[in-house]
Amino acid sequence: PSAIMLPIMIWLIMNRGTCTWIDNADLVIHEAGHLFFVLFGKFIYTLGGTLMQILLPSLIIWYFWRNSYRTGAQVGLLWLGQNLINISVYAADARAHALPLLGGNKVYHDWTYILGTTNLLQYDIEVGYMFFGLAILIFLMTLLLPLIFQE
Repeated sequence: PSAIMLPIMIWLIMNRGTCTWIDNADLVIHEAGHLFFVLFGKFIYTLGGTLMQILLPSLIIWYFWRNSYRTGAQVGLLWLGQNLINISVYAADARAHALPLLGGNKVYHDWTYILGTTNLLQYDIEVGYMFFGLAILIFLMTLLLPLIFQE
């Protein structure tokens, strides 16, 4: 599976910010995260979309790992890395507001609120690169998994 996943990872890294079909599924999961965390206050509600984009692939990774299905865990890791790239683009857009938002001008940008509330708004680009770097680390872990753990 690593030989199949490597070109996908390279494409995702080289095309950061390009919307793919999986990004549409991620958007649904992101929006569901807001609904799931609605009772936890505005900050967690706002962060909830991003949290769900991280939690759902992580649960899939855990499930496959627990059941000793390494290939399934690798697919979950690939998806997590892809989500982190998606998050990196959104976080880095906190000041620029170049991305279209679901709801148009009637809604606020999650990462503008998150970083503004934590007094980190001026670091939106750096936060984006942090998520991007984490995605690359996840991709490396995905590729190395078969070498470390044999099925």
